[in-house]
Amino acid sequence: MPVEVVIHVRNLELTDRLREYVEKKVSKLDRFLDVLEEANVDLTFVKTARSARDRQVAQLTVRGKGVLLRAEERSDDIFASVDTVLEKIYRQIERFKGRHWRTRGDGRPISEVVAETGPLAEAPEENPEVQIVRRKQFLLVPMTEPEAIEQMELLGHPEFFVFFNAETNGVNVLYRRRDHTLGLIETEVA
Repeated sequence: MPVEVVIHVRNLELTDRLREYVEKKVSKLDRFLDVLEEANVDLTFVKTARSARDRQVAQLTVRGKGVLLRAEERSDDIFASVDTVLEKIYRQIERFKGRHWRTRGDGRPISEVVAETGPLAEAPEENPEVQIVRRKQFLLVPMTEPEAIEQMELLGHPEFFVFFNAETNGVNVLYRRRDHTLGLIETEVA
């Protein structure tokens, strides 16, 4: 199944040449890891970057069954940024493939695991003074704590990682402490 490539552009013109270049390069990712389903490419021109060499930003996020990889690269040429971000993703794929494929182990579908947790509490009223400037959505894949640590390292997010703990059937946040050890926040529905 080919990878679905979604391109988002900010402060940059998406020419046919650029679109074809990105689609051609990114669509080849499924040759390296066949479980990949979707690739989101964010191309941005950052006017406020300190250096002109850091203004063309390419960010690539690939999702598939049991895998989520992300890389970002900045340079003075958007094509160079795309090439370098792809090299980073290829290295992450190789690291991912070198590890053992892991599952929840109990064979239950995710719908059963999520159904056991029950309904979520309603969110409190929003403060009109505070504005949310960015929203992200992602699927919570059930995994164990060691798998979450591994996924946190693969993603390149050393500060925190949100995951659905398959052992406790709850949403957990894994985070890096100031002394470079790891902490875990376990949530409960009140």
